[in-house]
Amino acid sequence: MKKLILSFLVLFFLVSCGKSEVKQVTEDSKTAKEAFALIGAIKDAYVKRDMKSIEGLTTRDGYRTVLGAMKSFDSAELTFNPAFVEIDGDTVNVNVSWKGVWKKDRKITDERGMAIFILREKPLKVHNILRANPFRYPE
Repeated sequence: MKKLILSFLVLFFLVSCGKSEVKQVTEDSKTAKEAFALIGAIKDAYVKRDMKSIEGLTTRDGYRTVLGAMKSFDSAELTFNPAFVEIDGDTVNVNVSWKGVWKKDRKITDERGMAIFILREKPLKVHNILRANPFRYPE
């Protein structure tokens, strides 16, 4: 009798723990992932000074923002950490904490800040960068 009850309990636990709900990915989650990927891609293009890629990842105004801020450098290392995403219709605002090290003519510039990337269009493209634009260094 004990074996029968024990077997029943084991079977009950296996059946009750075996199912897991699959949660559907929301549209906002997909948009946030797309925004993070875009910001990472523009950072990589900036470090490589790949202006063709930057142009493809930005709107016309966004390209002017990045191009107008860019300074000459020998090498750069940037780290982006997205902190907050706000989705309002077709506009996505991504707050990004960043840290960068730029080398130019034996001078090293070490900066950090918080920028707001404004993304628009479908697929998303960088439209503007507010606050501490990481692409304006070294000064």
